[in-house]
Amino acid sequence: MISLAAAKQLALSLPEAEEKSHFEKPDFRVKNKVFAVLHEDKSSMVVKLTVIDQSVFCAFDKAIIYPVPGGWGRQGWTMINLKKVKKSMLLDALTTAWKTVAPSKLAAKYLPE
Repeated sequence: MISLAAAKQLALSLPEAEEKSHFEKPDFRVKNKVFAVLHEDKSSMVVKLTVIDQSVFCAFDKAIIYPVPGGWGRQGWTMINLKKVKKSMLLDALTTAWKTVAPSKLAAKYLPE
């Protein structure tokens, strides 16, 4: 289980990440683009992935990581159950989400391929 505080800490550990608010929920951004949203009431985190990355992560276990229902999920937004996910998988998903929305020069500077 990942605590809400630990999930926040992992998101903020990414380069130039900052916490703001999105629909009254804590969100995490790079260059003002949202890469993750914390749903404290559901002990979950939503991350922005490409559709391909989403399919790879969701193939692991649909009880842990799955597309957000509806149109948002079809755009790559992916729900992560913080009660069941391992820290390494959450960090991998957050890093992938950060790379998805970060400007390419910034991503290459901090997280080269």
